[in-house]
Amino acid sequence: MPGSPDLAAHTRKSGNHWILYVLIAFFGGLLTFAGARAQQRATDDATFRKLIDGYCAAWSTGDPNNAAKYYAKEDALVFYDLAPFSYSGWKQYDVGVRKELLDQMQSGSLTAGKELKVTRHGNIAWTTVPMRFSAKMKDGKTIDTPVRYTGIWEKKGKTWVLVHEHLSAPLGG
Repeated sequence: MPGSPDLAAHTRKSGNHWILYVLIAFFGGLLTFAGARAQQRATDDATFRKLIDGYCAAWSTGDPNNAAKYYAKEDALVFYDLAPFSYSGWKQYDVGVRKELLDQMQSGSLTAGKELKVTRHGNIAWTTVPMRFSAKMKDGKTIDTPVRYTGIWEKKGKTWVLVHEHLSAPLGG
């Protein structure tokens, strides 16, 4: 019956339920998104921890062939290393690091610290982690220095590869 207070009150009460349903759906979606993002971050951290540890183990062998699988092979890519300064593409990096460092080393190790930071946007990720480089040189000298590491990774197919990296030692380090 038009104008009936009971009908008007019931309509107002029923009409407000949709707001509650929308809010529940919104917050449910928000929680799902936050949970999925946290799960993705944990997966990324584990994935890149494994990659970084493998990268360090590969370089610690003193053979760039073991590290090659971590690098994209395009010639225009730039990699900043500790010595001499930079390389354009993996081919130049491979030859240069052998000549400038590895041929003078008797043994060496590269180890990553625990403070790995991973930021990912789709198929691109960047990692930062403090490292330590230690080496015994053929001339009897030793090297033991902290290293700052930044790697830019691209996912190609199912594999993450470095498309840029920057290693540097602090002054006096």
